[in-house]
Amino acid sequence: MAFSSIAERLVLYGRLMRSDRPIGTWLVLWPALWSLWIAGNGHPDGTIVVIFVAGAFLMRSAGCIINDYADRKIDPHIERTKHRPLATGEVAPREALLLAALLALIAFALVLLLNRLTIALALVAVLLTAIYPFTKRWTHLPQLVLGLAFGWAIPMAFAAVLGEVPPIAWLLLAADICWVMAYDTIYAMVDRDDDLRIGVQSTAILFGSYDRLIIGLFQLTFLSLLLWMGWHHQLGIPALLGLLAAALLCGYQQWGIRKRGRDACLRAFLNNHPVGALIFFGVFIDYAVR
Repeated sequence: MAFSSIAERLVLYGRLMRSDRPIGTWLVLWPALWSLWIAGNGHPDGTIVVIFVAGAFLMRSAGCIINDYADRKIDPHIERTKHRPLATGEVAPREALLLAALLALIAFALVLLLNRLTIALALVAVLLTAIYPFTKRWTHLPQLVLGLAFGWAIPMAFAAVLGEVPPIAWLLLAADICWVMAYDTIYAMVDRDDDLRIGVQSTAILFGSYDRLIIGLFQLTFLSLLLWMGWHHQLGIPALLGLLAAALLCGYQQWGIRKRGRDACLRAFLNNHPVGALIFFGVFIDYAVR
């Protein structure tokens, strides 16, 4: 009986951490991998790669818990989130915070294996992760803060490999923020009706009927910045083909959200996992064939 209770608790914790829905981990990880491969000239240190992969999972999981803690009184009123463990009361708020703190401490312990600049940048990452869930209460731009939180692995990756953060890292961060603004606005469109009813703010509400146009502009800026970065960094045909394939998927997303249906918007959001993967594998192959 005791073992069964422990197993049930672990399942609940897994749901709280969104282990069953890893899309967020991938969306944090892909830009980190782009950065590690570019900074490492195609051969990043394996230990650093493992630390960033583990860190992406741990910090995304901690971020999900903090988000659910902040929204524990809101989530029961939203169709998509009403069955989350904190919303249903299956996990106590204090219990959730202790789990988030444990995950963050493990992630920070891993970062301590890296250089001082990366450690300093990691402290900023923790701060961004902690404040993002509360921003939807006082701004229509929580997606901007999420972009900083998700993209902060980029300067950290360059710092870990090079011991400095060159201008290209900030360019990649700007591109990633545009990408996050696009895909998380699509995600916010899923909950727009519920958010309007309960008073939660988002870019999907702010942009209104111009949502698809502004999402498209963010996607175009994201792809243009990556194209400029590839040209400046002398990346070749494989990287360009990966970027072209990603652009086609962005176009597919625009088609998918044309009627703004909840399920269609959710599918378009999930489609950003292959967008990040295609860009990474283009960069990976580009360096591999040199």
